[in-house]
Amino acid sequence: MTYVRDVGALARKDLLLELRARDTLPAMLLFVVATFVVFHFALPSGSSDLAASGLLWVAIVFTALLGIGRAFVPEREQRVLDGLVLAPCDRSAIWLGKGIATLAFLAAAEVVALPVFALFFHGLTAATVAAVVLADLGICAVGTFLGAMAVATRARDLLLPLLFLPLAIPIVIGGVGASIVASPGRYLAFLALYDAVFALICWASFEYVVTE
Repeated sequence: MTYVRDVGALARKDLLLELRARDTLPAMLLFVVATFVVFHFALPSGSSDLAASGLLWVAIVFTALLGIGRAFVPEREQRVLDGLVLAPCDRSAIWLGKGIATLAFLAAAEVVALPVFALFFHGLTAATVAAVVLADLGICAVGTFLGAMAVATRARDLLLPLLFLPLAIPIVIGGVGASIVASPGRYLAFLALYDAVFALICWASFEYVVTE
């Protein structure tokens, strides 16, 4: 129960900071909606479902990258990152709390962005929505972990995309596959497996990352 309270307190802190500052969510929302608007006029009429689905998933990944890049910014700007690490709680709770907050930001942006995508391109299927949910879990798990690694470096703004984007390729492949095939079960299972494997790895090794 203590672990759950620690995770809840950390996630609540990030959510309250965002409600007051309004830095991360508006940027994510503006980026993803602007991307869909631009490509709505840039892509030729009658573009294939594959092209539209690819656009959706690339937009989701880069939108998430905006949120992930700011996950540890408040602690870095206020110079309290060391204090957060030294807090009397399991350090993996930091990863989980940050991941939950980032997931909330991403989900809030998608609540607006997905209907815009459906309006501009083609309707959303249940498989696409399920794939988005599974993909969000993997993106936030891996992204929060890498964000903690990158925040301590000088080239953090460059290092985070270099680390994150290669690991996001399986998510894009699984998401596009689930969006366009008639039987998306294997792609959804692939995304679920990705989530489980990387969440376990990040949870188990986060303590060593922040210690270094």
